[in-house]
Amino acid sequence: MQVEIKAGHPRGTVAAPPSKSYAHRLLIGAALAAGESALQGIAMSQDVEATLRCLAALGAGYRLEGDALYVLGCGGKPAAKEPLLCGESGSTLRFLLPVALLGGGEIRFCGTERLMARGVGVYQEIFAPQGVDFCQKSDTLQVRGALKSGVYRPRGDVSSQFISGLLFALPLLAEDSRVEMQPPVESRAYIGLTLDVLRRCGISILPQGENAFAVAGGQHYQGGCFSVEGDWSNAAFFYALNALGGEVQVTGLNPHSLQGDRLCVEMLAALEKPGAELDLSNCPDLGPVLFAVAAAKHGAGFYGTKRLAIKESDRVQAMMEELAKFGVDGVIGENSVEISGGKFSPPCQPLQGHNDHRIVMALSVLAAFTGGIIQGAEAVNKSFGGFFQALSQLGLEVCYGD
Repeated sequence: MQVEIKAGHPRGTVAAPPSKSYAHRLLIGAALAAGESALQGIAMSQDVEATLRCLAALGAGYRLEGDALYVLGCGGKPAAKEPLLCGESGSTLRFLLPVALLGGGEIRFCGTERLMARGVGVYQEIFAPQGVDFCQKSDTLQVRGALKSGVYRPRGDVSSQFISGLLFALPLLAEDSRVEMQPPVESRAYIGLTLDVLRRCGISILPQGENAFAVAGGQHYQGGCFSVEGDWSNAAFFYALNALGGEVQVTGLNPHSLQGDRLCVEMLAALEKPGAELDLSNCPDLGPVLFAVAAAKHGAGFYGTKRLAIKESDRVQAMMEELAKFGVDGVIGENSVEISGGKFSPPCQPLQGHNDHRIVMALSVLAAFTGGIIQGAEAVNKSFGGFFQALSQLGLEVCYGD
C-alpha cells in the first residue's frame, strides 16, 4: 500500500492505542490460567493476532465480544496441537517457545523469513544441555524436547524477550529454577512489564540481586479481569509531531507506567538542543522516531543501537537510507549512530517502509510537515492499524494508493 501525506499542521486530541507489550503478556497469563479471564482494551494488531493463534494451538480458547476478549485457559498444561503460526511477531515466538516446551514432544513454529533470520540463538545455547533439539529452516523452526527446571544463564544483551519467555514457563515446572542474566542487561523495563503481569496472575518471582531471579516451581496462574493500558511506544509518534511544531494532546496513557518507552517525552525534549546524546539500550523501539526528529532538528548522537539491526528491519540502516532522501546524512558505528542536523529538506523521492511498522510511522511524522509518499505503508498493521486514521483525525490529509 502507498500512502501520500500532505504537508500540514497536526493539531487535536488522539487516544493512545492499547499497549501491545502488555497485551501479549496478559494474553499468555490468561491462557496459562484455569477458567475464563476477561481482557479489556485489546487492539487486534497482527502481532496480537499471532499470539492468539499460537495460544489456541497450545490449547487455550478465546472469543471477542465488543472491546472485551475472553480467554479460556489451559490450566497450566499447554500442549501443541498444531503448528504455531507466529507471522512476523518476535514477541510471540520468543515468549511462547519455552511455554510450548512445557508439554514436551515436537513443536513446529512457522513465521516469515525475516522473523526466523532474527533467530532464537539464546534458547539454543541454554536448552542444549537439556537435550532440546532445534532445526531451523527459512520459514520454520522445529523444536523437540521438554523444558526442565534448573539454572539458566541467558545473555542479557540480545533481547529481554528470551528472559520473559523463561519467566512465563519455569513457574509451572514441579521443581525450583533460577534465571541468571549475563550482563549487560538491556531493555530491563520490558522484564519489569513481565514481572508485573506475572504478579497480577498470581505468580511469584523473587529478584536476587541485580541480574538474577529465583523461580519457585509448582505455581499456578490465576485468571481474572484485566485491562490493557495505553501504549507509550506508539504514543511517541504523536509526541514527535509536537516536537516538530504540532499541537497534539495524547490521552489514555498512564504517567506512572512501567513501560520503558515512557522516556520518549524526556528524550524528545533533549533533542531540542544541539549536541544531544541519547542511550537507546533500554528503549530500542524509540530509535526510528528519535532519529527522525533529530534529523529535522539539530542532529544528535545515539548509542546502544546494535540491537536495532535485528528488528523487523535493520532500523539504523533503513532510517539512514530514508533520511538521506531528506538531505540528512550520518555515521553508523558498531553500537552507535551520529545523525547530522541543519540540512533537512522535503524528500526528493518516495520513501520506503522497509516492511517495518516503526519505520513507516517515523517517516510519517516527517511527511506530516514536508509532505511525502511512503511505499509499503501497510506495515503499520503489525502494531497500530489505525495509525493513518489517527493522523487524519489530527487534520492531516492522507491519500491512499495501491
